Amino acid sequence: MQIRKAEINDIPTIQAIAEQAWRPTYGTILSEEQCVYMLDMMYRRDVLEKQFHRNVHFFMLESEEGAIGFAAYEAIDALQGKLHKIYLRPQQKSRGAGTFLLEHVAQFARENGQKAIFLNVNRLNSAVQFYLKKGFQIDQELDLHVGNGYYMNDYIMKKEL
Repeated sequence: MQIRKAEINDIPTIQAIAEQAWRPTYGTILSEEQCVYMLDMMYRRDVLEKQFHRNVHFFMLESEEGAIGFAAYEAIDALQGKLHKIYLRPQQKSRGAGTFLLEHVAQFARENGQKAIFLNVNRLNSAVQFYLKKGFQIDQELDLHVGNGYYMNDYIMKKEL
């Protein structure tokens, strides 16, 4: 596996991975209507382009099979950054790919002076256990209205670097 910095022309691949990962991840947590709404809200081309241009760093995880995952990270201030997104193609879960990608993001954050990373994760998402095993702690709960009557019922999790 290798990681490279993503470019604007990777947006269709990012969208495809997100589409593949969302149903297995959120299909039992969110309604299909909310999944469709949130995928559009978070992964439309114009939304992703704005993130690329506002200094959100996207990383592509690749294997001999091609792109198998991605992450998006942003320095929020001099001391902490936010892991906005980390998704893998479903067949890559439990193979070390998520750990590899997360460790790369943490190293990138350290190299850029951040002392902590935080993220939002749905409270019912099985990834909560993954993040706990990787040294994140639940910092707070957040119910964030995302429009159209939908909410993200998240934990904000944090890891000191």
